[in-house]
Amino acid sequence: MNNTYGKDILRFFLLIALQVLLLDHVNLGGYINPNLYVFFILLLPFEVPGWLLLISSFMIGLGVDLFSNSTGLHAAASVFMAYLRPWVIRKAGAPADYEGNLKPGIADMGFRWFLSYSAILILAHHLVLALLDAFRFAEAGMIFIRLIISSSFTLMLVILSEYLFMRRRK
Repeated sequence: MNNTYGKDILRFFLLIALQVLLLDHVNLGGYINPNLYVFFILLLPFEVPGWLLLISSFMIGLGVDLFSNSTGLHAAASVFMAYLRPWVIRKAGAPADYEGNLKPGIADMGFRWFLSYSAILILAHHLVLALLDAFRFAEAGMIFIRLIISSSFTLMLVILSEYLFMRRRK
């Protein structure tokens, strides 16, 4: 087994455990609901085929749903995020002929690239999650506030996690 895929599998299970055991219980005033499990989708290698990206994203979302009793909300938002990921990578300016060992992280792509890439995908994920959770546009103001605050908090956690656990370039 490739060492990279072993790390991704370990990250998959660790992020689900962290999400359901700790972060699902963080709810500050009903506005901040961090979803650090999206870090798994963000860090998947560029070379992951589209079908595997969608299945992996569905599985991590389903794993969070099973333990959170959220009836498919996280699975749907994760699949939407994975669906947008190739487009965001192209728009964020990933090199067309990147080396096979580059990863979508700060160490390889730089802070500015990772920030824009992560922010767009996290915002899209949280938008779908908030809309499916509320399921009505009557609370548009509340949805917008929750979207901005939760997305910002999740983005800060992702950036912090990336700096804590990123591999150093040689």
